[in-house]
Amino acid sequence: MSDVEKENQLLMVSQVMATRQTILPKRLIEPGPSAVEIEKLFLAASTAPDHDLINPWRFLVIPAHKREDLGELFVQALSERDPSATDEQLEQARDKARRSPLLMVLIVDAAKGDPEIDMHERVLSAGCAVQNFMLLANAMGYGSALTSGKALKATCFRAGLEIGRAHV
Repeated sequence: MSDVEKENQLLMVSQVMATRQTILPKRLIEPGPSAVEIEKLFLAASTAPDHDLINPWRFLVIPAHKREDLGELFVQALSERDPSATDEQLEQARDKARRSPLLMVLIVDAAKGDPEIDMHERVLSAGCAVQNFMLLANAMGYGSALTSGKALKATCFRAGLEIGRAHV
C-alpha cells in the first residue's frame, strides 16, 4: 500500500469513527440493513480481539415476527420488577420491541472455551465486536444504538430468551 493509499485509508477510518453517534432506537427507521449487509456487519464483529479465539459472545437477532413475543417479555420483566407498573408503563415496555429495523441481544458466554479466560476479557471482546459492528453500520449509512436495560436482569426475560446463568 502506498503512502497516499495509507493516508486515504486513515482519513476514511478516522471519519467513520468521528461521525459515529448514538441514534436512539425510537429514531431508527426503515430500511434497515439487507441480509448481505448484515452478513458483512457480523464479519466485522468477528474480527474483534479475542483471547484464545473462542468468540465468547453471540448476537441473538430478533426477527420481525418475534417482536411481539419480545414485547411481552419486556412487559413481564417490568411487572416482575415493579408489580405496581401502570398500563401506560407496561405499554411503553412493550413498545421497546417495536423500535428499530434491526434488533439484537448480545450474549456473552462465561463457559465457552478455556475457563481461565475470565469474564472481563470476554465482555471486553464483546464490546469490541459491538464497536466493529456499529462502526461498519455507520460507514454503510445506518444509525445505531447500544442499550442495556433492567429487563435483562429479570428472570422471566432471561428464561424467555434462553439466556442461562453462564451468560451475561
